[in-house]
Amino acid sequence: MKTSTPHPLRPAITLFILLGVLLGGLYPLLVTGLAQAFFPQQANGSLIERQGQPVGSELIGQNFSSPAYFWGRPSASGTFPNNGMASGGSNLGPTNPALKQAAEDRAKALQEADPGNTGAIPIDLLTASASGLDPHISPAAADYQAARVARARGVSVEQVRALIRGNSETPQWGLFGEPRVNVLKLNLALDVAAPMRAQADPK
Repeated sequence: MKTSTPHPLRPAITLFILLGVLLGGLYPLLVTGLAQAFFPQQANGSLIERQGQPVGSELIGQNFSSPAYFWGRPSASGTFPNNGMASGGSNLGPTNPALKQAAEDRAKALQEADPGNTGAIPIDLLTASASGLDPHISPAAADYQAARVARARGVSVEQVRALIRGNSETPQWGLFGEPRVNVLKLNLALDVAAPMRAQADPK
């Protein structure tokens, strides 16, 4: 008596459906549910709010150009700075003249914004990060800009430096990373502590 044999595609189709339901449906739902339950801030983009409205993310830098605000690290994301869709470094080697020219142009812009500042410009104000979206600068880079910001706000340099200290972050668990300052958080704190007479959104 002959026995019927299953079609050779049946196990493959069955496995495809099972894995599709498991990995394409149940697993994402489980991970999303756990993230929303235990880490809702991070799961929703680490958003920063002002007056109940989101103004940015802790994880993505913004382009500030007003002398009354701290400027962040240069972005290498092309025409639109800090564009998350174009994240990446400039891929320019240390001997590439374009890298040198970009650093010189950034140094010139900083010096023109604060002609009296003769201090050495911290490197993170001249070069972009690997992601091109870095939201932080070093405390030294923030301190370099303190006099310019204080002058534009009409407050003392020490007041501005106190804000820098108050918004500085230490290495994670004291081990990983470097001391840093989130530029958007610092600028928002600046608006609260030393508001300008005609204040606009921090840009």
